[in-house]
Amino acid sequence: MMLRAAVIQTNATGDIARNIDRASALIRQAAGEGASFIQTPEVTNMIPPTGDDLLRLIRDEDTDETLAAMRALAAELGVTLHIGSLALTSEDPARAANRGFIVGPDGGIRARYDKIHMFEADLGDKGKFREAARYRPGDRAVLAEAAGTQIGMGICYDMRFPGLFRDLAQAGAAILTAPSAFTVPTGKAHWHTLLRARAIENGCFMLAAAQWGEHGGRDESAMRESYGHSLIVDPWGKVLADAGEGEGVAMADLDLDLVTLCRARIGSLSQSRAYDVTNG
Repeated sequence: MMLRAAVIQTNATGDIARNIDRASALIRQAAGEGASFIQTPEVTNMIPPTGDDLLRLIRDEDTDETLAAMRALAAELGVTLHIGSLALTSEDPARAANRGFIVGPDGGIRARYDKIHMFEADLGDKGKFREAARYRPGDRAVLAEAAGTQIGMGICYDMRFPGLFRDLAQAGAAILTAPSAFTVPTGKAHWHTLLRARAIENGCFMLAAAQWGEHGGRDESAMRESYGHSLIVDPWGKVLADAGEGEGVAMADLDLDLVTLCRARIGSLSQSRAYDVTNG
């Protein structure tokens, strides 16, 4: 089975209408070039200047402008749209939800996933990041049936936790996802390596649409600059598409039979053994 997939690379700010327009134009471009599965980056709807702005601007699912626009666009274009994530209200009034959606060609929501692992890092003069101060973590892994296959949903920092992706692959995922707003210093050091590793060790395609560029953040609770390089990686670890820098679209034809082939070549996915950890 072949699936033409696209990852779009955007530069979101606190201007929601602008972000919708830019993302929509890139989704239309991808669909026009034949993509039937299209993924957008983490926080597609907004990266506001401060954490306080985030809490002021977020909405719930029923009133979020971006979710409504993306659902309508998926139905108009007849594509499966993976909204990498949206910043939305949560049951915690002091923190947002970082929630991804898979939307079917009819515009219906097929799956939801709340980011489990919050980005907590101290990069010295490159900034301190405390995502948990503004976002509350999810607690449920999600495997979605969409676009004729099984898709394991992750978001950004999740990619540093291989157990999550192993669980999704063992549950049946052929495609793993990590839509992101990855920082520049960690992106230069780790982005390609982490995504290729998750693809190789699980014998899965890896799709990671990314934010790119400066976002105008004015405090440590807002992401200020993102690395870009949206990637599509095959189950053998080959990079099929890399969006590089700037806004744009990266596309690839996914031969889903390659998942079975790669897992037959190296069967580590089914060879895990129980063991104890001891001293000495």
